[in-house]
Amino acid sequence: MTTTVSIIGGAGYVGGELLRLLLFHPNVTVRQITSASQTGRFVHTVHPNLRGQTMLKFSHPDSVEPCDVLFIAQPHGVTGAAIEKYAAIAERIIDTAADFRLRDAAAYERWYGAPHPNPQWLEKFVYGLPERHRAELQSARYVSGVGCNATVTNLGIAPLADAGLLESVVTEVKVGSSEAGGRPTDSSHHPERSGSVRSFKPTGHRHQAEIRQELGNNFDLHFSVTAIEMVRGALATSHCFLKDPLPEKELWKLYRAAYRDEPFIRLVKSRVGIHRYPDPKLLAGTNFCDIGFAVDAGTNRVVVISAIDNLMKGAAGSAVQAMNLMCGFDERAGLGFPGLHPI
Repeated sequence: MTTTVSIIGGAGYVGGELLRLLLFHPNVTVRQITSASQTGRFVHTVHPNLRGQTMLKFSHPDSVEPCDVLFIAQPHGVTGAAIEKYAAIAERIIDTAADFRLRDAAAYERWYGAPHPNPQWLEKFVYGLPERHRAELQSARYVSGVGCNATVTNLGIAPLADAGLLESVVTEVKVGSSEAGGRPTDSSHHPERSGSVRSFKPTGHRHQAEIRQELGNNFDLHFSVTAIEMVRGALATSHCFLKDPLPEKELWKLYRAAYRDEPFIRLVKSRVGIHRYPDPKLLAGTNFCDIGFAVDAGTNRVVVISAIDNLMKGAAGSAVQAMNLMCGFDERAGLGFPGLHPI
C-alpha cells in the first residue's frame, strides 16, 4: 500500500515541482492537488511539462480529503493562520512557506513584520533541511520549508561555522526570476526584468534569520541578494574571513568529512575546463547542492561558492527529501534526476 499525498497550492512554481517529483515517486500516490484559481482545470494547463503524464485536475482547497502527507505550497502567512485545519487533514505536514521556519516568535515578528498567528505551533515544526536535521526529521510530524537563499548559504559555509573557524562572512546570492513566484508583478514584467542585474535586497534580507538559526551567532554576517538574468538557480559567493589562515588541504579535509555521506552534496573544484566551480545552470531540476572554494593565498580569506536550483534544493526537492526521511523511504527516492548538459 502506497503513501497518499496531496498538495495545497499547486498552481505555483513550487507546487508544480512538487507534483512533478511526486508523480514519479516509487512510494507515493498523489491524491489531490488544489488551486482556488484553477479549480476544475487539468494540471497540465498550468504545468505544461506534465502533459500526458497525469489526468489530475485541480481541486478547490476547501475540498481536500484526508491523506498521509500534506504538502502546502501557499504564499507566506496562509498556513500559519490555518494550521489547525490542515493538521486535521493529515498526520504529516510539510509547509514550503516561511510560516514555521523560525523557532523564535520574536524573531518571526522582527523579520516578517507581524506577530505569528499561532506561535504555540513553532516548536512543533522541524526545519526542513535534511543535511542539518536528519535525525529530527525521521520522527517529525510537521516540517517547515527552507529559504532558498538561506539554504545555498547554509550548506556552503556550514562546515566552517560548525568548526568555529569563522570570524566574519560577506555573502552575495545571485538568484533567478522564479524565486519571485509565478504571479506577475511590475518587477517581473519582461521589459523591466530582461537583462537586469538588480540589487533588490542589499541588506536586511529575511533569510538571514534562517542562517543565524542554523549556524549560530559566533561570526559577523553580511548578506545581500541580487536578481540576475536567469530563471532557475541561486549562486552564493561567500567571502569567509577565518580566525586563522587554513591551508587548502585542510579545508578539503574539513568539507569531505562534513559531506562525505550526503547524497545531494557535491564538492566541485577542477583545475581545468570551464566548470571549475559550481554553476546553478547545471543544477536545473535537480536536488543537488554543488560547493567549491578558493583560498586567497597569504590571507585569512576563503571564498566559498555554492549553487542550487532554488525551486528544488531550495524548496520542493528538500521537501520531498524530508518526506522520505519522515516516512522511512530511501532518502534519494524520486530525486535521482542528474540535470541536463547542455541546457
